Amino acid sequence: MSPSPAARRDDVTETLHGVDVSDPYRWLEDADSAETAAFVAAQNAIAEPYLAGLAGREAYHAEVTDLLAASTRGTPFERGGRVFAWQNDGQNQDLLVTARDIDGLENDPQVLLDANTLSDDGTRAVTTFSLNQDGSLLAYGVADGGSDWRTLRVRDVATGEDLLDEIPWTKWNPPVWLPGGRAFTYWAYDAPTGNELTDEAGVGRLMAHEVGSDPASDRVLFHRPDEPRLFARVWPSDEEWFVLHTDNGSSSGNDLAVRRHGEESLRMLVDTRDDEWHAVGIRDGSLFVVTDAEAPRYRLVAIDLTTGTRRDILGEHDEDVLLDAALTASGIVATYSHDAAHRAQLFTFAGEPGDALPLGEGVSIVDVKTRDDSDRVFLGTTGFVDRGTRHVVDVAGARVVAHRAIPSPGPAIARVTTTRIRAVSTDGTSVPAFVVRADEPSEAASAPRPTLIWGYGGFNIAMNPEFRPMLAAWVLSGGTLVVPNLRGGGEFGSDWHRAGTKERKQQVFDDLYAIAEHLIATGVTTPAQLALHGRSNGGLLAGAALTQRPDLWAAVLPAVGVLDMLRYHRFTIGWAWASDYGDPDDADAFAYLRAYSPLHNVRPDADYPPTLITTGDHDDRVVPAHSFKFAAALQHAVGSHTAGPTGAGPTGAGPTNAGPILLSVDTRAGHGMGKPRDARAREFADQLAFAAHHTGLR
Repeated sequence: MSPSPAARRDDVTETLHGVDVSDPYRWLEDADSAETAAFVAAQNAIAEPYLAGLAGREAYHAEVTDLLAASTRGTPFERGGRVFAWQNDGQNQDLLVTARDIDGLENDPQVLLDANTLSDDGTRAVTTFSLNQDGSLLAYGVADGGSDWRTLRVRDVATGEDLLDEIPWTKWNPPVWLPGGRAFTYWAYDAPTGNELTDEAGVGRLMAHEVGSDPASDRVLFHRPDEPRLFARVWPSDEEWFVLHTDNGSSSGNDLAVRRHGEESLRMLVDTRDDEWHAVGIRDGSLFVVTDAEAPRYRLVAIDLTTGTRRDILGEHDEDVLLDAALTASGIVATYSHDAAHRAQLFTFAGEPGDALPLGEGVSIVDVKTRDDSDRVFLGTTGFVDRGTRHVVDVAGARVVAHRAIPSPGPAIARVTTTRIRAVSTDGTSVPAFVVRADEPSEAASAPRPTLIWGYGGFNIAMNPEFRPMLAAWVLSGGTLVVPNLRGGGEFGSDWHRAGTKERKQQVFDDLYAIAEHLIATGVTTPAQLALHGRSNGGLLAGAALTQRPDLWAAVLPAVGVLDMLRYHRFTIGWAWASDYGDPDDADAFAYLRAYSPLHNVRPDADYPPTLITTGDHDDRVVPAHSFKFAAALQHAVGSHTAGPTGAGPTGAGPTNAGPILLSVDTRAGHGMGKPRDARAREFADQLAFAAHHTGLR
């Protein structure tokens, strides 16, 4: 393997809060420069042949391609007397299909929208959609090359043809149809004047578009230049009430405001932004809301839309976390998390408990679809090796009348065993994790195995049993998969989440180290067999673990990671993450962010394990400069220590030599949403082969 290309180092130093901070690779933030393009090309010229030469790469590519090609079925939903769902039978992008009933959806669906026709290479994707109330119109958003930017279009369901409506420069919010089904809301920005993939988008506004009209005449529903970082979303409304949710961060609390349709003035129901208030439906003049106010495991309350008075419908559970609730014509479907797996239970509108839905053990509920004028419930479940199961449940109030489970078509995946472990973290808290292994004879099952930890730990996002083709391929090839439930996540309520945020973020990393050390101490694996992988905020987790505890890992794979914690807020939507990370412009936050920022804690005297950093040059959520600068800094630090494919390997007590430090950049991809199947297969094969080679699995 050729040595990694030496990136130019500039003498760039800033004084931040009285501290001199060096930033020699600042020039890599310029995504449009020829020099940055040359840097990417040089990195790929090293990484691609290295990865192609790994013994397990072709086998993993075939295995992941098969897993991705297997048929998948999304959760159905009803509109206008028809059933709709997303499905995929091996295409690059999903298809939206429709039929008269669930049997027709399974046996003879009609294609309403085929995202594969949007581009020749599969890099345009449908990233948001909404059908109007009677199912006659479909509003959908198209993103190019993995960008968060999308263009909204409208399709006539009866003809399958697009109308003339086209609205560019939208983000974040799905279209929400207003009463009458001829207008919808969306979140828009002015057209960018600089780099659309790296610059902040500016002040957004909530708009209403009347189908068939010129978007230039769309009505502004919400616009706050005085609070430029305030988001507004329309939540479940009915023919009488308009409900608005406003917040200023990815995992912060929010306000709720309402007005009657046709009125101009909003009336605040909640105006503190201290807690989460998620509206789920309206019944008999009351807004049903899931909140963590005075209930860190959440509760369901009803707020009278006329008087503002509140009453509990479902109080906080003693142990389980209320994730969501949905209204049927005659009752409530509540989704709970129990030890990071999901269950669903029916209740009356008064909160009296009824039947549990028969969904199976150890599953994640990925979607619940209901209508307040129907007693049919559609749910989707998944597991670590379950590609997905559709559930059709007929209910009467809080009772199950009929249940039908429809697994995704295709061959079953080999049996696995999933267990729970618990490790004691630095503050004495017990931190759990899932351990997933393919079934083997008992003598083989007891031996340490190459192990991959997949972690996240942030933004109130839970790590539950979920099917991911890459992780399933690891298990099916004989590796052990570990998915920890770290602080910062949403598995155990808002207190668990907040315990891993801002000045407490180091606790997330300490939780990870406790899990890793427990795996080693109990013989599940060894340091020479242990790899770590994470994406986005999980990429931050991997980057911090690499720089803080390089001794623990045989390989580390940060993907699309947030790695420069002192400048993350200066690009695109990064400022919204201050709700979890803290604001680097604040002196106190700067101090704790600098203490763990992966980019700022690379040391020339450290022996870093083999590392594969991956990103997409169209990533406008976590801009690729994070990965570019981190890779350049690591490569500079390890210098001539870079090893080839026969370098750091599976023997011995742990990593003893540095590198290789590889950066692989997909030049037609973004943060991951909408990435075509063949591109995902290549990326997953590279990551699996790298982890397998350096842990001794293949």
